[in-house]
Amino acid sequence: MVIWLIGLSGAGKTTIGTRLAERLRARNPGVVYLDGDLLREVWGGTLSHDVAGREVNAERLSRLCRMLDRQGVDVVAAVLSIFPHWQEWNRQNLSRYFEVFLDVPMDVVIDRDTKGLYQAALRGEAENVVGVDIPFPRPASPDLVLDSSGRDGTPDELVERILSAPGLVTS
Repeated sequence: MVIWLIGLSGAGKTTIGTRLAERLRARNPGVVYLDGDLLREVWGGTLSHDVAGREVNAERLSRLCRMLDRQGVDVVAAVLSIFPHWQEWNRQNLSRYFEVFLDVPMDVVIDRDTKGLYQAALRGEAENVVGVDIPFPRPASPDLVLDSSGRDGTPDELVERILSAPGLVTS
C-alpha cells in the first residue's frame, strides 16, 4: 500500500505524513515514510527545483514506491506531486495506491511559509516556487480531499480521517 499525500509547501504533508506513518507502524513496524525533500538529500542534493529537476525527483519517488510495494512494504509518501502523469503512473503500477490531497488555500500556506519560499518568490528573490511561478495542478481524482488549514480538524483528526477513509485498506 502506498498512501500518497499531495499538497503545496506548507499544506501539512510532513506533519500529517509522519503522524500517519507512526499510527500505521503500531500495526506494521515496517511502514516506510518518504518525503520528497528528504529524498533529494538522500540522492545527493544535486537536483534543481525547476520543472525538469522536479520531474526527475517525481519519477525517482514513484519508482522507489513501486520497488517497496513489490516487496510488500507499506509507504506513506509526502510530496508536492505536480505531475498528473506520475499520479496516473502510480495508479497503474502500485498494487494499492491511495491519494490524499491536502487542499489548503494559498493565503494560508503563504502565512505559514515556514521555509520562507513564498515570501522570497513574491519579492522576486526566488524562482521555481510551486504555487507562485510553477503552476500547482489540483489532482484530478484524489481518493480523499482534506482541508488542512484547520477547517477539517487538527493534524491528528486528519490522520484519523485518512485511516477511516472508504477505500483505504491497511495491512
